[in-house]
Amino acid sequence: MDKGVLYRIAGPVVVAKGIKARMYDVCRVGNEKLMGEVIQIEGEKTIIQVYEDTSGIKPGEPVVNTGEPLKVELGPGMLGSIYDGIQRPLPVLIKQMGDFIKRGVDAPALEQEKKWDFKATAKKGDDASGGSIIGEVEENPGIVHKIMVPPNQKGKIAEIKSGKFTVNDVIGKLDTGFELRLKHYWPVRVARPVTSKLKPEAPLITGQRIFDSLFPLAKGGVAAIPGPFGAGKTVSQQQLAKWSDADIIVYVGCGERGNEMTEVLTEFPELTDPRSGKPLMNRTVLIANTSNMPVAAREASVYTGVTIGEYYRDMGYSVALMADSTSRWAEAMREISSRLEEMPGEEGYPAYLSTRLAQFYERSGRVVTLGTKKEGSVSIIGAVSPPGGDFSEPVTQSTLRVTKVFWALDAKLAQRRHFPSINWLTSYSLYLNTLEQWYAKNIAPDWHSLVGEMMSLLQEEDKLLEIVQLVGSDALPDRQQIVLLVARLIREVLLQQNAFHEIDTYCDLKKTYLIMKSILHFSKLANNALDSGMRMQQITSAKSKDRLSEVKFVKDYEKLLVEITREMEKELKA
Repeated sequence: MDKGVLYRIAGPVVVAKGIKARMYDVCRVGNEKLMGEVIQIEGEKTIIQVYEDTSGIKPGEPVVNTGEPLKVELGPGMLGSIYDGIQRPLPVLIKQMGDFIKRGVDAPALEQEKKWDFKATAKKGDDASGGSIIGEVEENPGIVHKIMVPPNQKGKIAEIKSGKFTVNDVIGKLDTGFELRLKHYWPVRVARPVTSKLKPEAPLITGQRIFDSLFPLAKGGVAAIPGPFGAGKTVSQQQLAKWSDADIIVYVGCGERGNEMTEVLTEFPELTDPRSGKPLMNRTVLIANTSNMPVAAREASVYTGVTIGEYYRDMGYSVALMADSTSRWAEAMREISSRLEEMPGEEGYPAYLSTRLAQFYERSGRVVTLGTKKEGSVSIIGAVSPPGGDFSEPVTQSTLRVTKVFWALDAKLAQRRHFPSINWLTSYSLYLNTLEQWYAKNIAPDWHSLVGEMMSLLQEEDKLLEIVQLVGSDALPDRQQIVLLVARLIREVLLQQNAFHEIDTYCDLKKTYLIMKSILHFSKLANNALDSGMRMQQITSAKSKDRLSEVKFVKDYEKLLVEITREMEKELKA
């Protein structure tokens, strides 16, 4: 190990002399051995960002270079865990030191003593390359953790055995002499390699009508969900974590307020997984990094989360990563950049902000994994908290360049109690055409055309509302009054959803499709009734249309929809 001394200290950024380090090497700083990472090298000076509070350390204290980059420990036991930004398990730290994390503490990410029941699937003499599956461990009920050869190793299996092992026990060897264990390490800033990337052709089904119908996200895709304070970002992300059809959920609370993170940490362990009926934490990894935790660890937390996501993707699982929120991550970068005295870009953010955001989001994707040639995916949903809800600020704009789905939260909709408060006029999804075939094959051939009709009615309503504010809705021609009537139904029946109602919290695709079909059926009937001489007043007073909102809260919705459709036809043919 290489030793040097502290020369200068500026908050979380310190300068050391006398060590020969490479970029992104992890160093131990000061007498308390605080963890830090090399971010700049100037001649004989090495600049290190420290992941912990540096108050009280002074020049002349020792600095030790470990010679290794920041790595995460990957193996069975991660699901159900709660980590901080550099993968220290918070429940373990609480036992060591109470409610407040002291500096310089370290704890292994995985339980070291627990014995796992390992079943070898590979045999002696088999060829093994990076990503090859050599055996299995049941990590949680129903979730099989596949033990893989680390991506940078290859050879023939010289020995392997089944049995009960801890993560540190040797379970086998390659002919190169490399020892196989249940765990391995991987540097967080390096994307795990894959065989090839695939086109995103299947949707990530979220059970939220507005996302599934108007603005779908593909598995392996990237979505941004920006919105001002109080517009419902965190609830939307929690709904996605609870209900999306991903196998594994990684939730990164990056620089969020302590009370919001507390809600997540207390709520998630109590949630039941709708698919298996077991606790949702069985397939979730939580990374908690609140806004009062050190800045540098916040910058690392996003990489820690995505590396864990890629690890489960390599087993052939589909992973959904929630990053809440990338704005706080960018603010951490801005703070470190200003301490390094780098030339600031727009609004003081570093000039490389867009590059870093792109590098992070590009780690998503639907891929053919190494070794096993299975299919896995990582979908990233990043929340952005623009100051004052201003979507023209750099973080939102840089995020929009790399994401294909934009779910814009609107504070005005939230004030009107319209939830989820996604603004349907400013949001968009560039996956609509790619996913058209999937919806046509699996749900209904006319799904895409229904979504198109819905969007055009909502856009037309927006134009008409400007006229209504000037002259009132009664002055509009009858046809346009029908547009307003149908658009109101779309908003109230399709787009509004109650996250806290036991039935309405999740809506399957078939139900979403039938709701869309019923609303457009009413629109057709109303226009036909107008052609046959019925007065507008009679159409608006039809009671059957108001019953459509009942569909959201009943389990046997098909029977109710048939009944409502009969009533509509009866009333509008009178």
